[in-house]
Amino acid sequence: MSLTAHEALSGVFGSVSLASWIFLLVPQLIENYKSGSADGISLAFLTVWFIGDITNLAGAIWAGLVPTVIALAIYFCFADLILISQCVYYNIKNSRRERKVSTRSTDSAEAPLLGRRDSSNIGLPGSHRRDSAASRRRRASSLPAIMDVEEGGTEWIKNSLSIIGVCVVGAAGWAIAWKTGVWVPQPTHEEAGGDDIALGAQILGYASAICYLGARIPQIVKNQREKSCEGLSLLFFMLSLLGNATYGAGIIFHSQEKEYILTNLPWLIGSLGTIVEDVVIFIQFRVFGNGDSTSALEA
Repeated sequence: MSLTAHEALSGVFGSVSLASWIFLLVPQLIENYKSGSADGISLAFLTVWFIGDITNLAGAIWAGLVPTVIALAIYFCFADLILISQCVYYNIKNSRRERKVSTRSTDSAEAPLLGRRDSSNIGLPGSHRRDSAASRRRRASSLPAIMDVEEGGTEWIKNSLSIIGVCVVGAAGWAIAWKTGVWVPQPTHEEAGGDDIALGAQILGYASAICYLGARIPQIVKNQREKSCEGLSLLFFMLSLLGNATYGAGIIFHSQEKEYILTNLPWLIGSLGTIVEDVVIFIQFRVFGNGDSTSALEA
């Protein structure tokens, strides 16, 4: 069976997008586990995104889309719940730990100051702590700057190789599916007889797009307010950008018919629109990093 270039590109882009979504949340899960914290990621971001995935699933079921699309939408919802549960767990765990530390600090502050005879404690209250913290920052900032540059460069190389790997997996998956007959070109709107998606499914599609567009705003605001992207996985957003770009490209390469584009417009808005917000987060990664440079300057 012969394929046109547009059909092949549509299939490859769709398969790469699928691979991106499958691996999307893994980098952030690993980042949270390694740091033992979920302070870097906004729960509002994840919650609104989860609502978007739920409406996307409902719309897919209502529209009677192919089982693979519905299965992927279900996977999204479960993956969201896993990441949200991990973040809630770490937030509760660290909150309890901070309360215990605060209680111990209060008890020590109320204890008699018997150590004043020690000359090392002479000075204004808290001055020793501030000096110690400042000296630590000075020692940290005295490390060669080239080490930070090399570490950042290595991270970008690893992330880039991961993106290339996902693209290769997606393209290979499509080739295998096509050769085995699992994947076949889908008919365009005119070839399918011009069947329209139910109005309710369209409404859910637009609701999902609005959620996807609004989800990243709390994260962008949080990064801007804290002047840091510490705790966020850059690969997480790189995979999101790749998935959204290839998803939109897959739809556009499939057909440029007006009716087809209008039918898929909510999904195009949700995918291509969030690319702009992902680019904003990339800029924040570039400007703020993990906040180390800011603290060094303040020292």
